[in-house]
Amino acid sequence: MRIHYFQHVPHEGIGTLEEWIRQKKYSLSRTRLYVNDPLPEINEIDWLLVMGGPMSVNDEGTLPWLIKEKQFVRRAIDAGKTVLGFCLGSQMIANVLGARVYKNSCKEIGWFDLDLTKEGLASSAFRQFPQRLKVYQWHGDTFDLPQGCTLAATSRYCKNQALMFNERVIGMQFHLEVTREDVRSWTVNASNELTDENYIQSPDEMLGRMEEFGSLKKHMFRLLDNLTGKNTP
Repeated sequence: MRIHYFQHVPHEGIGTLEEWIRQKKYSLSRTRLYVNDPLPEINEIDWLLVMGGPMSVNDEGTLPWLIKEKQFVRRAIDAGKTVLGFCLGSQMIANVLGARVYKNSCKEIGWFDLDLTKEGLASSAFRQFPQRLKVYQWHGDTFDLPQGCTLAATSRYCKNQALMFNERVIGMQFHLEVTREDVRSWTVNASNELTDENYIQSPDEMLGRMEEFGSLKKHMFRLLDNLTGKNTP
């Protein structure tokens, strides 16, 4: 299987996704949009991963490469590819499917509870997931649910946490893919966002949750295995 990912800033890679891809011996390629790498041909990929970043999907005026990226994401969806979006990537999926992306009522940075909806729990993608789990968040924007999509997860501070479109296209506002090293890097490279506000945790609090990183990885691998039809024990 050929997996390609879109990277928006140097310090936001694909986390534990790379370990899973290497274990499965799938091919992996990327486009670094921040240095204008060329986009792949649509027939050269099977899965598309759209990662996070500090920009907004509405920043086309200052980041014109967003226009071509959105066009490619839409083409991948229309071509029946498996498309996973994380944080900014979820907002981009929502946007290309016709929904609005805008500021959430608050920023969420840190560890927060996430609840799967009954539709999410019944889906093949989130098979064997618990109804509630702790996930890592780092976002200020949110999205409306596009027409034709299913709401798969929600939370107290952000209603639309995960969308599904035909169960092959999944946008997750949260980060299942992060490692402890990722979080450490983000707290350094985006330290300006760590203000003294509600729902923004300190670096020490975020990095001290060692058991949560293992749980994230387990659920990330389970979701990926579910999408390939190979169940995680």
